[in-house]
Amino acid sequence: MSGETLVDALSERAARAPQDLALVFIGEDGTQQGVSVGEFHENALAYAGALQRIGVEAGELVILVLRHSPDLLYSFWGALYVGAIPSIFPFLTEKLDRSIYGERVCQLVSHSQARVAVTYPEFKDDLRRVLGAVDCLVLSTDELSPASSDTLQVSQKRADLAHEIAFLQHSSGTTGLQKGVALSNRTVLNQIRAYGEAIALRPDDVIVSWLPLYHDMGLVAGFVMPLVVGVPLVLLSPFHWVRDPAVLFRALHEHRGTLCWLPNFAYNHCAHAIRARDLQGVDLQHWRMAINCSEPVRNDSHQLFLQKFAPVGFRESALATCYAMAENTFAVTQSAPSQAARVDWVDLAALQTAGRAAPRATTAAGATAVVSCGYPIAGTEIAIAGESGEVLDERHVGEILIRSDCMLTGYYRRADLSREAFAGDWYRSGDMGYLAGGQLYVTGRKKDLIIVGGKNIYPQDVEALAANVSGIHPGRAVAFGLPDRRLGTEGIILVCELDGHAGAAERKRIESALRQRALQLLDVTLSDVRLVERRWLLKSSSGKPARSLNRDKYLREFRS
Repeated sequence: MSGETLVDALSERAARAPQDLALVFIGEDGTQQGVSVGEFHENALAYAGALQRIGVEAGELVILVLRHSPDLLYSFWGALYVGAIPSIFPFLTEKLDRSIYGERVCQLVSHSQARVAVTYPEFKDDLRRVLGAVDCLVLSTDELSPASSDTLQVSQKRADLAHEIAFLQHSSGTTGLQKGVALSNRTVLNQIRAYGEAIALRPDDVIVSWLPLYHDMGLVAGFVMPLVVGVPLVLLSPFHWVRDPAVLFRALHEHRGTLCWLPNFAYNHCAHAIRARDLQGVDLQHWRMAINCSEPVRNDSHQLFLQKFAPVGFRESALATCYAMAENTFAVTQSAPSQAARVDWVDLAALQTAGRAAPRATTAAGATAVVSCGYPIAGTEIAIAGESGEVLDERHVGEILIRSDCMLTGYYRRADLSREAFAGDWYRSGDMGYLAGGQLYVTGRKKDLIIVGGKNIYPQDVEALAANVSGIHPGRAVAFGLPDRRLGTEGIILVCELDGHAGAAERKRIESALRQRALQLLDVTLSDVRLVERRWLLKSSSGKPARSLNRDKYLREFRS
């Protein structure tokens, strides 16, 4: 990897080895298209020329509201080649609330003063209505379709461009679309170099990804990094993967994939949804790292995954972990290659009441497992801070602070949010965790913490109770706290989507199983369990159930 900018890196790669495979694009219908580095470069140049033709200039923001498609890939890099700032929005799906989605898009486009938004012809009128009076040109892909005369010469390398904003990505969450994370060429390249070292990236690696490109894990690890460093990429549709998770395993087998990133819920989804006949002829021995990232890692999810896929060659040493966030470009920490991520067994009561990770034997009563997210990558430092900002010793839970050379330039045109995010030169992550032996253990989000009778309960631990209860749709549970005036503390609410029709007796069985597991595994009582129909839960921009939105919906429907 050479050059001062992302454009330098890709264009120099195209000049050096144009016939090398850049990516295999797998469409939602399963069709495959191989694209060489030279072809990718030429297509990106053509889109750059088309953007120039409509007057897009360097430094202007280009919003991409596009599904999984070659249009999305080439227009993103085309904007980079122009010197514009591309930003990928989640495409509207049935799982996103239409009115909330429209409000978020309008807010961010207005705040960011975007020059142009690109979408498909069938969504163009809807997007125009959403933006209303906002001064932003809305174009469809057919209007932007590159003409044969559209050409662009890559500008001469300039070192000062290294510090210019390369692209925006969005911090996930219920308000994530209001926070455009601005990343310079230098910070992105710093991340790629450091993270490549952390995962021992090598020329014979093949990255396979189904992750959406509006999320930092998909955008950086599963798109920008492989194109820049010269590692082949196999890119699947996230919608295809959700419908048929076995498509990932077939792609890993066919293309001899070695690296893949998965959020924790995906381990459960794959283990439950993939059948033995889906794995006929599949060999996963070459899969050297399945990297658990983007939500708290659970040991039971890893063990379930290992038990299911070890018969087709998946190895325990491939169970890797990463702590990442858009604000640090992507990775903050990474577990060591060639060995399973460390599991720390600690006393649950001490963790809940004293915020201390006291070691316990695996078989000891009251022991709970916390999975390491690994060591900080090169150029990144971590500290754990207490309520007053003091730095805590190892094994004490506090807010995770980060300082690195991969850090965001700032929240785009949101100086107020940028100021709030830092304590001196330390970025305040809003995540809770502890350090032990130099490794980071993440326990949850500070703002989502539920405090019950002096115990700190992390909602993802409550949501995980539903993972192994039959009748609940995998990954479709959300937990939050509500004040309980009678008890003088918070009550824990758990809302789960049913996997299909359930009669009264079946609902009673499911609720009883959830309450029993909460008492046995977390030593807490659930105040209310609601079993709802499919698509009841609202999702965040990153595709996960949004706790605050679902809390509001619960209050409207069940407490009004």
